[in-house]
Amino acid sequence: GTPDYDPLHRLRPLYDSLRVACKALYHPRKNLSVDERMVATKAKIGVKQYIKSKPTKWGIKLFVLSDTTGYTTDFHIYTGRSTQKTGKGLSFDAVMSLINKDYLGSGYHIYCDNFYTSPALFCHLHKLGFGACGTFRNSRVGVPKTTKNALTKKSPRGSIRWLREGPLIFVKWMDTREVSVCSTVHTAFKGDAVRRVGKAGGQHQVLYVPVPSAVRDYNCFMGGVDLSDQLIGSYTSWRKCKKWYKTVLHHFIDIAVTNSYLIHKEMCAQLEQQAPTHQAFQEQLTVALCGVEPQAAPTTSYRHLPVAVFEGASGEDKATKGRRKCKLCGKCTPFMCEACKLPLCVIVDRNCHKDFHSSSGHVLLT
Repeated sequence: GTPDYDPLHRLRPLYDSLRVACKALYHPRKNLSVDERMVATKAKIGVKQYIKSKPTKWGIKLFVLSDTTGYTTDFHIYTGRSTQKTGKGLSFDAVMSLINKDYLGSGYHIYCDNFYTSPALFCHLHKLGFGACGTFRNSRVGVPKTTKNALTKKSPRGSIRWLREGPLIFVKWMDTREVSVCSTVHTAFKGDAVRRVGKAGGQHQVLYVPVPSAVRDYNCFMGGVDLSDQLIGSYTSWRKCKKWYKTVLHHFIDIAVTNSYLIHKEMCAQLEQQAPTHQAFQEQLTVALCGVEPQAAPTTSYRHLPVAVFEGASGEDKATKGRRKCKLCGKCTPFMCEACKLPLCVIVDRNCHKDFHSSSGHVLLT
């Protein structure tokens, strides 16, 4: 109940060391994205959150900074209201807790959704040397409220309106609905177009609609955290357990393994080698960590013996079920070679099985 209490004290040593490792072992690319991630749990703890719009509604919320490749550059576990408030809101504090100029440097472009976007945040990032782009809500403090020359529901697809205030540019674009984007690194329009299918002259046709460069880049670079979630969910180490901190521990393992896989892919690309699949990489990693020798796949040895093409037939089916054309003489036979899987006759006046293996150099084992 004191201000010094740490709800993550069980995880703090591993939590801190993993964050340091994520930042130390990989140099992120220019475009980064910030989004939240949920670690599913319904444990009765104070850090549990509920987000209605997420597929995982109940769980522990993480604010994640990710590269476009899906690499988790940094993350922060949300434990509730902070005792040291900046007075600019949770979204401002969440982004600034992940953006550290000491290890990132400057010149990066940060992409985020409308939960984080605010003029105060983007102006502060601009002063630190970071570009920013994201969708915004009209109710945010500092967003222009003018309705002069604004878009309406009847505005044609591809219509663009924008306002500039200092380093900020507010762009609104009409697609199937209105899209609002704020940026400090883009101009309003560079002549780009996006492919759409719409009606023209009573028929469906392919249309090329003008699109602002901020919207195009947002769609291209915003999915880093979602890609990371997809990679983590493909081969997760999560197992059902009663302790919530064990669930978070499994998620830490998934972050470490996924980041290792992405670094391995980068190294293979630099060496011009074929990178293994995600599953193959995790199998090799498991074998290496356990200190055991990889086991070869079991092979089944067959001898060149005549066996029935179809086993288990009864009654009249014994003579006709599964009959195939003999590989040597072309006549129907119910027998095949156990090793070669080829239909070959074995009857009193015609032994194609023996003739085939003798002529093709096979050793007939009895």
